[in-house]
Amino acid sequence: MQPYPKHPIDRVRESAADRQPPAMLDAFIGDASFPCIGAKSAIGHNGVSVCRAGDLRSADHDGKILAALRALPAGGKMPRDFISLVALFPATPDLSEFEFERHLWCRLQALHDADPSAWDAAVDADPSSPRFGMSLAGRAFYIVGMHPNSSRLARRAPTTMLAFNPHSQFDSLRASGSFERFRSVIHGRDAALQGEANPMLADHGERSEALQYSGRQVGADWACPFSARKPS
Repeated sequence: MQPYPKHPIDRVRESAADRQPPAMLDAFIGDASFPCIGAKSAIGHNGVSVCRAGDLRSADHDGKILAALRALPAGGKMPRDFISLVALFPATPDLSEFEFERHLWCRLQALHDADPSAWDAAVDADPSSPRFGMSLAGRAFYIVGMHPNSSRLARRAPTTMLAFNPHSQFDSLRASGSFERFRSVIHGRDAALQGEANPMLADHGERSEALQYSGRQVGADWACPFSARKPS
């Protein structure tokens, strides 16, 4: 997959058109070597919503992101029905992998702190749990962090972004018996693109998916900085 130029996305008044994927996102996901077939199907079937959110390091657009997550419709049972919210952060400066990871978790912590919703009971709130999943707006999400300086080619996006993918979609795939094939195809395509398998990938329930969010390879001593508030 060829690298894409880094360029800003114009700040315009939010409209229905603004919530559609920009051309650079279409090109990034539509590249023949991009490994995630779920994302390809989602963008091909108008299942990707976009939220333009400025700078990853800023809380200015946290309310907007939460509102967009609340408005996200339910996904279907098959990859062609996948949906995702992609929060774009074009005002973010160049960040190293370490910096991106730190600000990703700061952003997720701030979103959680501002979110009055209860944690989705389908996933654990403890990031060290093998059944952890990020819950926002009362719904579990698998987060995919992408930025221009990622060491994983599949995550080397033209601008900083976070993809929020509802957990319920993967649960539906498991229930239909399609998940293993779906996962195998994506992992194989990712290994072909990178030249090696992603060592951080694991199924939900095997180890915490928090290890996967930033795309950076971390060691056994890595500790997730996120902390969920205790239920009232």
